[in-house]
Amino acid sequence: MDQAESLRIIKAGQQARPLARVFTITSGKGGVGKSNTAINLAIHFKKMGKRVIILDADFGLANIEIMFGAVPKHNLYDLIYQGKNIKDIITWGPGEVGFISGGSGIAGMSNLSRDYLDYIIRNLTELDSIADIIIVDTGAGISDAVMEFLVASSEVLLITTPEPTSITDSYSLLKALSRHPRFRREETRIRMIANRVEKEEEGQTLFRKLNSVVQRFLKLPMTYLGSVPYDVQLQKAVMQQVPVSLQHPAARASLAYQRIAEQLLETEGEKPVQNRGMAAFFSHILGRK
Repeated sequence: MDQAESLRIIKAGQQARPLARVFTITSGKGGVGKSNTAINLAIHFKKMGKRVIILDADFGLANIEIMFGAVPKHNLYDLIYQGKNIKDIITWGPGEVGFISGGSGIAGMSNLSRDYLDYIIRNLTELDSIADIIIVDTGAGISDAVMEFLVASSEVLLITTPEPTSITDSYSLLKALSRHPRFRREETRIRMIANRVEKEEEGQTLFRKLNSVVQRFLKLPMTYLGSVPYDVQLQKAVMQQVPVSLQHPAARASLAYQRIAEQLLETEGEKPVQNRGMAAFFSHILGRK
């Protein structure tokens, strides 16, 4: 069986079931609340009746499992090299949200044979039957690994704070993304979330400041999704390794994450971009689509 035939079979399998909606969360620098955003959006999606899986793609920094207070028995490496199936490597955290630790698995995928890659991608298609929404929590910055996840994504959520370095680094990330040879701007929706703001007006100002530069120099469409205020309750929840949306559901940050999750689900019917599902997502990462 040649590569083209393998991909046709994969696509036929995708058409037989609904494709999961994949959100990739990223930031220009570390420490801006990217993993908190992934976890708390997942909690609210679950509360709204969606099945949710988080893929922790921030290799070397196990932020999701630390914040969930759960230690995974297996990770993506075990799927690729140890013969585990996709259900074996999902760890279920608080609020019945599942997560997959990336480990170092993806880093070596480009060296595998085509037949074996097809086998792995077939396994990953099973996520489309397990989850309605998959949240990919990338590393921060503009490393090659981060860029590969972003160019594979149809929906990118960019986390930015009012710090000048965060704004500058967010622009640098978008610049690198726009210049990537496999980036398809017409098939990608980029939304910004302003984190740790004092009030909503500050978030809107932050977006206008970044967006004006992005439009002037990159001509890259970007929309504003909303803001999350600085909240002491969130910091306390992190220390207790429980998502603030479960620990303090009435906290300002929890309500902000709820509004953002609701807004994202409201866009489901718009279909400005096509759900690609996990098979297409990883095929794109490997440069095969």
